[in-house]
Formats: sequence, C-alpha cells, structure tokens
Amino acid sequence: MSSVLILNGPNLNLLGTRQPEVYGSTTLADVEAMCAKAAEKLGLSVTCAQSNHEGVLIDHIHAAKGVHGGIVLNAGAYTHTSIALMDAIASVELPVVEVHLSNIHARESFRHTSYIAPVAVGQICGFGAKGYVLALDVLADILNNK
Repeated sequence: MSSVLILNGPNLNLLGTRQPEVYGSTTLADVEAMCAKAAEKLGLSVTCAQSNHEGVLIDHIHAAKGVHGGIVLNAGAYTHTSIALMDAIASVELPVVEVHLSNIHARESFRHTSYIAPVAVGQICGFGAKGYVLALDVLADILNNK
C-alpha cells in the first residue's frame, strides 16, 4: 500500500471558521477524514499534518522521502512567498500535487504566483475540499504506474 502525506500550511487549522465565504465551512478535521476515506478506496494510506511554521513544513517534506510515495500540499500563503518550500520539494524528488480551496487565479494578483507550481506535478484550485480528493486520485494514478 502506498502512503501519501497530506500537508497543510498556515491558517488551515482555522478552516470552517476563517472566512467561510472564501474557504467554506468544512473543517480541517473534515478534510482529513474525507482524505482518509478517499485514500482507502484508492488503496492508499494517508498521514495528515498541519503547521503555521515554514520550517516545520519543510521538516515534514524532508521526512516524507523514503516514507511516503507522494505529497498533497496546501501551503496556504507560503505558496506565494516560499522559495524554501520549493527547494524542499525539489530535494525530496516525490510527486507533489499543489491544492488550494479557493481559485487563487481569481483572487488578488499576488496570489497568482506560485513558487510550488514549478516543482509540483500539478495544481488543483477552486474546488473546495474536493480538491484534496482529486489530488489523491492523481497521486494514486502516478504511484500505480511507477
């Protein structure tokens, strides 16, 4: 069974209460439960982690090498600022799917740039929590075709 790390960045611990008009009413616990259920159907196992701290996210990415087959990453605002996260992803050589709840391309212009996208296999945005399930489906295909 392949394992996937579901990694969430800053402020995602506030899902369900933070700007529900933008991010919806689904909580992080709901997202994690949805991912576990979807992963089981896909023959995957998942480990979920969240941090508001860039270095902790980098540590999770580094620790994923040799443990997980891929990563679903919602880096939150670090998507638009963190060269360090980009470098960490490139260094572990795992397939990473970038996920955002909102459509970052329909929001403020600073959100249109992703430092994650150049090192990710793809980006899923604008589909709410379902984006995580879509990302798991993509990773299942990638991992099953290795």
